[in-house]
Amino acid sequence: MTTHPDTIVLVHGFWVTPRSWEHWITHYEAKGYRVLAPGYPGFDVEVEELRANPQIILDVTVPDIIAEIEDILAGLDSKPIIIGHSAGGAFTQILLDHGYGAAGVAMNSAPTEGVRVVPPSQVKSTFPVLKSPGNRKRAIGLNYEQWRYAFTNTFPEEEARATYERYHIPANGGILWGSVLANFQPGHQDTWVDYRNDKRAPLLFVSASEDHIMPPSVQRSNAKHYKSDTVTEVKEYDGYAHLLPAQHGWQAIADEVLEWAIAHAR
Repeated sequence: MTTHPDTIVLVHGFWVTPRSWEHWITHYEAKGYRVLAPGYPGFDVEVEELRANPQIILDVTVPDIIAEIEDILAGLDSKPIIIGHSAGGAFTQILLDHGYGAAGVAMNSAPTEGVRVVPPSQVKSTFPVLKSPGNRKRAIGLNYEQWRYAFTNTFPEEEARATYERYHIPANGGILWGSVLANFQPGHQDTWVDYRNDKRAPLLFVSASEDHIMPPSVQRSNAKHYKSDTVTEVKEYDGYAHLLPAQHGWQAIADEVLEWAIAHAR
């Protein structure tokens, strides 16, 4: 008898919190799954408090984030499906490489170490942080127009503004700068994974055709780095922006990636 994973773990990215998964949580719970959407260390507060107290954001490191989620995964009775968005996609790749998860989905994923594709739209999207090395010690927010370009460029205006007001928080400039410098520093950095790890669970990259901050070229390049015998696939959705989990039509995508994960879970 085959037993499918009964738990789904949702990992959020930067400039948002677990609140960005709110619709996916209820959608998957209605299907009978246990759904966990852990925040980064200290992110167990509301969006409004993080905006008011960005020091919480500045105190976070990638190893801390990974350790926090691994503690949760280690306490589960069986391996879950892990779905990560943006930076959460990179963290999903790391978690799979560390032996966690029955299957993983990296949606509009930030790249792991070694992926050097940097499209112009990504440069523009991250410029508010990367324009100054001094931002490595700051939590940097986006104004609405910057959010609109990077996250919701294909959303109707009213919906784009609503997501900004509900989800947006500043991001840790040090982590973003670190991800850029990872390809130019000796030794393995925080976002390193073993691309030849044959024991890694199957991984699906989900790419949004109109994503400005993590475009399809980044997803394809990241996937091509994997040289293991484990399943690694890429699926692109036309017309979607970076904040795909909150865009009209997300339900069909949520169902399709879940079906893929169940079919490939091990």
